[in-house]
Amino acid sequence: MDELLADIRELVECESPSDDLAAVARSADVVSAVGTARLGTPPERIVLDGRTHLRWRLGGAPTRVLLLAHHDTVWPLGTLERRPLVVADGVLRGPGCFDMKAGLVMALHAAAGLDGVTVLVTGDEEIGSPSSRGLIEEEARGLDAALVLEASADGGAFKTERKGVSLYDVRVSGLAAHAGLEPERGVNATLELAHVSLALAGLGDDGLGTTVTPTAARSGTTTNTVPAHASVAVDVRVCTRAEQDRVDAAVRALTPTLPGARLDVRGGPNRPPLEARSSAALFARARSLAEAMGRPAPPSASVGGASDGNFTAGVGTPTLDGMGAVGGGAHAEHEHVLVDRLVGRTELLRALVRDVLADRTNPSPADGRGRR
Repeated sequence: MDELLADIRELVECESPSDDLAAVARSADVVSAVGTARLGTPPERIVLDGRTHLRWRLGGAPTRVLLLAHHDTVWPLGTLERRPLVVADGVLRGPGCFDMKAGLVMALHAAAGLDGVTVLVTGDEEIGSPSSRGLIEEEARGLDAALVLEASADGGAFKTERKGVSLYDVRVSGLAAHAGLEPERGVNATLELAHVSLALAGLGDDGLGTTVTPTAARSGTTTNTVPAHASVAVDVRVCTRAEQDRVDAAVRALTPTLPGARLDVRGGPNRPPLEARSSAALFARARSLAEAMGRPAPPSASVGGASDGNFTAGVGTPTLDGMGAVGGGAHAEHEHVLVDRLVGRTELLRALVRDVLADRTNPSPADGRGRR
């Protein structure tokens, strides 16, 4: 426990907002030092588009298990000054502790001394993994398991389903005219945007868990001009790849309602869904191990938010997410970690990794699934 808490303090007290490349690089130095001490070897430092990621490939055997974490946070520099790391009454508080520096430390401790494991720590997850997505997918492809150290859901639940995400920018072109003198000569982009927004919202399906939400909208220039241009951002969340494909086709098939208006659809699927079938076997194995260790079996949760686990599941790798710290308040002022759950969760994570590595019924590296 003392070592876990000391390492979490080291990481939390080095602020690492995703949009500050220098801060993320400094954080990578700290993570590298902590990880080297725990794993006995330094990581590879991978800089992509200025963003710093770390990779440990452990032991001499081909990799079969990926432990996936990130060290960037949503908190700007200076947050630590007003919200310093504090441990009191069994609760650890501090910016980024729950999402997800405690989980990162758990991964480093759980992987110590193991063979056939890769620990990948990225530096841009909180802004959508723009530089690390390809790295994550390549590291995960063909492995027996990807275990994601994102924080748990309520009550310590593992995240066995995550919705996929699609993001769109739908742009409307109309024709400007004087709103008082001759509005009939214009093509009102604001009015067309209203039709488009209603059509988009109608693509959702409550029964299938699909949400299509028009969000930030922009239109017009002056109060006395028929607007010639408008746009709306669209957030789509889906439980299955089939739904993601259906909505994508429907968004691209939208046609304008007003004569003379034109639509331009940009964007598309951003993260594939983590479906229950991707996590079912690993979740069952984790529950069995917990019971064998004399601990309550963790529950499961389906969540709307996405993580890098969506990418590992998207390339066909069995994935279990939410294996990190128990607590709450991700991205919020009350972010916290329950101290008394740290050791047990880390031990269960290590037991699951060892169990996967020991399972010779899985396709072996000789079958082409392992990776160096």
